Amino acid sequence: MEERLTVKMRRNQWWLTAVGMLILGAMEVSVPSAAETAAGSKIVVKNFMFAPTPLTVKAGSTVTWTNMDDEPHSVVSDTGLFKSGGMDTNESFSFKFDKPGTYRFACSIHPRMVGTIIVQ
Repeated sequence: MEERLTVKMRRNQWWLTAVGMLILGAMEVSVPSAAETAAGSKIVVKNFMFAPTPLTVKAGSTVTWTNMDDEPHSVVSDTGLFKSGGMDTNESFSFKFDKPGTYRFACSIHPRMVGTIIVQ
């Protein structure tokens, strides 16, 4: 009887170890590589602010703004280069920055909400 318990305990320990390794492996896969991070960046719209700002990205990067507020917001370039429509909660807008420079933007609904993207 004691031998059966030992075999079952070893088998259970093996399964728990295997499941744990699978979970850790899945967590590692979900972490973006440096190349993926350089290729795209995110700005969160929350508490009537853009964060992070300023945001520095490489030329060719796509920046995605996601509205996490309960109020609608927009993203509008001060030069007219890009303009989102009104974004409700959990909606996003993306723009690809091809050329180096400094790009300023605001929320057209709440003009005091401003931000800057620096493209290198």
